[in-house]
Amino acid sequence: MSVRVRFAPSPTGFLHIGNARTALLTWLFARKNSGHFLLRIDDTDRERSRDECEQDIMDSLTWLGLNWDDKANQKDRMDFYNKRITQLKADGRLYPCYETPEELSLKRKSQLSRGKPPIYDRAALDLTDAQKAKYEAEGRQPHWRFKLLDEPIEWDDLIRGPVSFKGSDLSDPVVLREDGTPLYHLCSVIDDIDFGITHVIRGEDHVSNTATHVQMFKAMGATPPEFVHMSLISDAEGGKLSKRLGSLSMRDLREDEGLEPMSIISLLARLGTSDPIEAFRAIDPIIESFDFSKFSRGTPKFDPEELVRLNAKILHETGYEDIKPRLDEIGADDVDETFWNAVRPNLEKLSDIKDWWHVAKGPVEPVIEDADFIAQAAALLPPAPWDENTWSTWANKVKDETGRKGKQLFMPLRQALTGMEHGPELSDLLVLIGPEKAQERLSFKKAA
Repeated sequence: MSVRVRFAPSPTGFLHIGNARTALLTWLFARKNSGHFLLRIDDTDRERSRDECEQDIMDSLTWLGLNWDDKANQKDRMDFYNKRITQLKADGRLYPCYETPEELSLKRKSQLSRGKPPIYDRAALDLTDAQKAKYEAEGRQPHWRFKLLDEPIEWDDLIRGPVSFKGSDLSDPVVLREDGTPLYHLCSVIDDIDFGITHVIRGEDHVSNTATHVQMFKAMGATPPEFVHMSLISDAEGGKLSKRLGSLSMRDLREDEGLEPMSIISLLARLGTSDPIEAFRAIDPIIESFDFSKFSRGTPKFDPEELVRLNAKILHETGYEDIKPRLDEIGADDVDETFWNAVRPNLEKLSDIKDWWHVAKGPVEPVIEDADFIAQAAALLPPAPWDENTWSTWANKVKDETGRKGKQLFMPLRQALTGMEHGPELSDLLVLIGPEKAQERLSFKKAA
């Protein structure tokens, strides 16, 4: 059996970390099994769907390296849905309901107050033709529900194991709006049938939806696909991902945070698995090791600080030829290989390189606490040209002349040369600063 999967976002907002994880795991499963990855845009909600959100979804997937083999928009498939809907009505599996939202809300409150589950009572099935005509004469248009059969619903989930429901414990889902347009549930199942989807991969918040979908597949004469329900990710404390972490959209992580896509891939691919989370510079090893049997039902925690750590490690291990196109993208095209190799161990994000460029090229306000020591050191600066050995030559001279060593020697020099207490190795940094700027900074001047 050839594996066919789909990622089906609604274009009502920018792609966020949770949906990106679903897209990634779906894509990894397809690539591991030499399968087909469909990008399906669930845009039947005409009021909330936006073109710019659809474009953002595609841009974000492309940035992450998650290419799709085919793409479909639900808004273009209404004729296919209507054919299936007509047949389901003829088969008696769809029925019209005339309750208003307010009436349904009162029913649910009444059920809950009596300790009963808020399941639709199927009152609409008892309406006579005359009662339906009366409602329509009043201007009410029906919404339509899918009638669930009172029978066991079972499937073997690739993460959760055996799952079972009773049809009588579920509420008949609304599948058509009052204006006749289909809702998510029915469109999704029809698409999965028409596109030959073999595995549906989504969050555990869809488990009860899946139970109703299983009956929809069977009602249309199709065999349900395999199902995979992933645990939803939480914040670092185990709570629900909240707005205090920002939207965590791919756009924010890409444009505002300046993260490398492989840092996000590295974290999301391993969250909730038995494999260790580690920084990957390429996706092939992740594909090779991917297996849903490694995922647990526990709630994985998403820690933004871990994302930054992974991002830093990827940068530290990336050579100049690989990073050069990215440097050009962020306007750091003056950075050469020597500069990159000197500062990359100190980067958390690629944009940090601009700060180190400023430290090396100026202007910098020197921090000088012991003027006499700095003056002695300045007088001992070796003549040009400078190379990687200049620092050790100079430091040894200063040590012999002043008797200082270790942190008492290098920290005042670092502060005077850079205005900072940390940074790249002084043996690398000194060459980048150069003799003229070094002399100016050691002479208590703000280097231009």
